[in-house]
Amino acid sequence: MWRNTRMIILTAVCAAIYSSALLAFKTAIPLIPGITEVRVGNIFPMPFGLMFGPAGAWGSAIGNLIGDIFGGTLTPASLAGFVGNFLLGYLPYALWTTLVPFHQKKLHWEVRTWLNWVAYFLIAFISATACAVVISVFVDFMGVVPYKVLVKIITLNNTIGSFIGVILLTSVFKLVKDHLQLYWGDVMEEADQGKPLVGPLGAWVVTIASLFGLFGGMIADFPVSILGWVSTAAILIGSFLL
Repeated sequence: MWRNTRMIILTAVCAAIYSSALLAFKTAIPLIPGITEVRVGNIFPMPFGLMFGPAGAWGSAIGNLIGDIFGGTLTPASLAGFVGNFLLGYLPYALWTTLVPFHQKKLHWEVRTWLNWVAYFLIAFISATACAVVISVFVDFMGVVPYKVLVKIITLNNTIGSFIGVILLTSVFKLVKDHLQLYWGDVMEEADQGKPLVGPLGAWVVTIASLFGLFGGMIADFPVSILGWVSTAAILIGSFLL
């Protein structure tokens, strides 16, 4: 996408909108001061990912970093925040056509198709959890907040934001695609969009790793070295396969 001027501009626009939304509510309702808060801005990454593809993913990652810089919460954990928020925008469109049997044949959002709604809410939860696992394991490594506490808070925060984000997606998708002609599948050349040969495998690796990272501690008392780091490694590998 970095060879496409419009995708680069879309990345900048997504980053600006996301960072502005995060900064506006940075200190409004802190959950863990300096780490996370009620993130109203989390309504944006999933719709951005589905509408703008990789530009939405990079915009979410960069926007979160800008929010940390200007919001006074820049720490080494911001690196994990960058990766986690990239996944929050990347996994929605990457899983949309690969998460068999819940996948959709087209990336388009069709409000009257009930399978689109099933895919949306399921992928929203998986993306939210994957982001939470990656961030939480690094914050735990720094000795700031225990993994098993933070992963639940971030997952809930992300999931609620993404669920509400369906209103935004439904409201503007047709405008973005048909009128502004900025839907990423139309903006990028088909040869540059990528066709993963093992996409379904990657999708299920990400899904299982995310669920294990969130619920594994309820099944058995796994140490963070297994629960968090193994899940994170599998999420990153699965994302690469996507």
